[in-house]
Amino acid sequence: MRGVPTILHLDMDAFFAAVEQASKPSLRGKPVIVGGLGPRGVVSTASYEARRFGVHSAMPMAQARRLCPNAAYLGARFGLYRRVSDVVMELLGELSPLVEPLSLDEAFVDLEAGEALAAAGGEREVGERLRRAIRGATGLSGSVGLAGSKMLAKIASEQAKPDGLVLIEPGTEREMLAPMPVRTLPGVGPATAETLRRAGITTVGETAEAGEAELLRLLGKAHGTSLYAMAHGIDDRPVVAERDAKSVSVEDTYDVDLTDRTRVQMEVARLAGRCVERLRAAGRSGRTVVIKVRSYDFSTLTRSETLRGPTDDSAVVKEAAARLIDLVDTTAGVRLLGVGVSGLADFTQEDLFAQARAALEEAGGAGADGAEGKGGTERDGGRPAPPVVPESVEVPEDRRWVPGKDVRHGAYGRGWVQGSGVGKVTVRFEEPDTPPGRVRTFSVDDPELETVEPRMLDAEVAEALAASQSSEPAIRPKSRSGAGAGPPSAAGRSSP
Repeated sequence: MRGVPTILHLDMDAFFAAVEQASKPSLRGKPVIVGGLGPRGVVSTASYEARRFGVHSAMPMAQARRLCPNAAYLGARFGLYRRVSDVVMELLGELSPLVEPLSLDEAFVDLEAGEALAAAGGEREVGERLRRAIRGATGLSGSVGLAGSKMLAKIASEQAKPDGLVLIEPGTEREMLAPMPVRTLPGVGPATAETLRRAGITTVGETAEAGEAELLRLLGKAHGTSLYAMAHGIDDRPVVAERDAKSVSVEDTYDVDLTDRTRVQMEVARLAGRCVERLRAAGRSGRTVVIKVRSYDFSTLTRSETLRGPTDDSAVVKEAAARLIDLVDTTAGVRLLGVGVSGLADFTQEDLFAQARAALEEAGGAGADGAEGKGGTERDGGRPAPPVVPESVEVPEDRRWVPGKDVRHGAYGRGWVQGSGVGKVTVRFEEPDTPPGRVRTFSVDDPELETVEPRMLDAEVAEALAASQSSEPAIRPKSRSGAGAGPPSAAGRSSP
C-alpha cells in the first residue's frame, strides 16, 4: 500500500459500443447494443444511452430487445476493437513500462516506474493528460482512477464513470470504503458474500469491524486474512507487465458440499457463462473447454474437451462443460467447481460459423456422401436421421450480411449493414468522417456489394470528434480530510 496515489486504472467507457458510435455517425448519441444476434445471443456491451433502459452486459439479447426495441443491434467487430485497444495501450506505455492489461478496454499502470509524473507535475495531471490523449487519438472517452493500490484505483475508476477521473488520497481509504457493499472487494463472490451476510456482515465497514479472528473463523486463514486487509484498504499486489494469458477460467468454492446432481449441473452452466463473459471481455476465443471438480475430501480432478475450432459462444461452452460433468461422479459431495477455456486465439467471426457447420456435420452422421446421415435414412432403432445441409445452401462468409458489418458498393462507396432478410440487405452509406449517410436496399447477391475491412478513425477525425463532444474532464478528487469521499455526483460529467 503506497502513501501516494501512483497506481492508475483506466477503464474505457462502454468500449465496444463507443467504437461503433465513433465509426458510424448516424449512431452517435443513440442506443447501441453489441453482442450475439442469434436466438441465444447475449449483450456484450451496451452504450450509456441503452443502459438508461436497463440493458446491461451479459443480458440475453432477447430481453434487451424488449427493453430497448429502438436500439441499433450490431454484431461485434473484434478486429477493429483490438486495433483501437492497441492505440490506447500504446498511450499507456508512454506513461510507464509497467502496464498490466486486464482486457481490451481496461488496464493498470504503475506511474512510479515511468517518467510521466515528473513531466506532468502530479498524478492528477497525468490522468487528465491521458484522458485527453485517448480522446484525441480515438475519439473515445475513458474513466481513470488513481490511488495507492490496485484495488482502490479500480474502485476509483468505477466511481469516475462515465468519462471522469477520481483520485483517492492516502488516508481516506477506510472512510470511503466503509459504506460500500462487501462484494466491492476483490475475491468476494456470491458464496463468500452469503457467508458474511449470514453473520450480519454486508458492508466493507462491517467487514473491517468484525475483526480478523472472526473472518478467519468464517472464511479460513488465507481468504479471511486477505479480506481483512482489503477491508482496511490494504492491497500490496504489484502491477505486473503484460503476459499473454494461456487460459481463462472461473471457479467457486461452496460453503456446503453439493450433492444434488441437478444443482451441480446448474452451477457448471452458470460458471461456463461467467467464463465466456471473461473470454469476450479479453477479445479472445478458445478451443478447449476444461472443468475442475474438487470433492469433499479435497481430491481434485479435471476433464477437458477440445472443439473443432475456437469459439466464444456461450451455448457451445456450456454444452461442452455439461458433457464433461456428466462423466464425473459427484454423489459424494463437491466442494469446488470451475470452468475454463484454453487454447486461446484472437476472436474471429469465421470461427463461430465453422463451429456451427461442424455441429451440423456431426448431426448428419457420415455426411452427404455416406450411407448414414442422408435424409430419410432410418437408424438408431428406427429414428429418422437429421437431414444433411447441402453444400450449396452454405452462404460464404463474405455474403453474410451481419448488422454492423463493413461493406462497399461499386456505385455508392463504403458503408455498413443496417439489416438483412427476405433476400434483401439494407446498407447505410457513411464513414467515420462523413455526416450521417443515406440508406439503400439491395439484393443479398448484388455483385457490386462486397465486405471490406473496418476503417479506424485517423487522428485528424478523432480530434474533430473529440472537439464536438468536448468538455473539461470531470475530476472528482478525494481530499486528505475525507471531503468528497462519497460517490461522485452527476454534476460536471461530460456526456457519455
